[in-house]
Amino acid sequence: MKRSEINKALKEMEAMIREYRIALPPFCNLTPEDWQDMDHEYDEIRDNMLGWDITDYGLDRFDKVGFSLITLRNGNPKKKEQYPKPYAEKLLYIKEGQMAPMHFHWYKMEDIINRGGGNVLIRVYNSTPEGELADTPVTVHCDGRAHTVPAGTQVRLTPGQSITVFQNMYHDFELEPGTGPVLLGEVSMCNDDEHDNRFYEPIGRFPKIEEDEPPYRLLCNEYPKWEDD
Repeated sequence: MKRSEINKALKEMEAMIREYRIALPPFCNLTPEDWQDMDHEYDEIRDNMLGWDITDYGLDRFDKVGFSLITLRNGNPKKKEQYPKPYAEKLLYIKEGQMAPMHFHWYKMEDIINRGGGNVLIRVYNSTPEGELADTPVTVHCDGRAHTVPAGTQVRLTPGQSITVFQNMYHDFELEPGTGPVLLGEVSMCNDDEHDNRFYEPIGRFPKIEEDEPPYRLLCNEYPKWEDD
């Protein structure tokens, strides 16, 4: 992706967040210049990849496969003594025409919540022991209601509704056409994008960036390390 595309996507997400009157933590407003002075007091942000994130899954088709997100809080299973939080929270911004590809998590259980905007469609499958899509009914938990749907069903979430995605449950998501962009919330166990995503079709996670203009915000995988004097 071009840096100009990333900057545009971040500003669009900021505008959606303002529209729904959600206040972000201070680190979401830091500039690239600010990060040059962020010492070890900010290691939790660096180590747990808090902050802004753009994914095109390495496919360079962001308007079709990918979305914008912010990790607001996160623990770290690799550094439990230093970061003992067993939970994470995110906001995701998805535009019409975009989607997230089919995947599951080995460790993470998550609630995906429609915080506002249009309607999101989440397709669900069980996984076989070999990691294939199982042709078995899926038990779906939505806002206190448990019900069973056929494999491959798209569960429709209108604003305010949510779904619990359990470990090893394949899911993808896209928007219902004509309903507009969506701001999603995610409340989950600790998030580990480097080791806990099992994509049905092998793909990447973070974009390769072409620097055609200065960054508006640094992404969560771009923070400079603080060097002790």
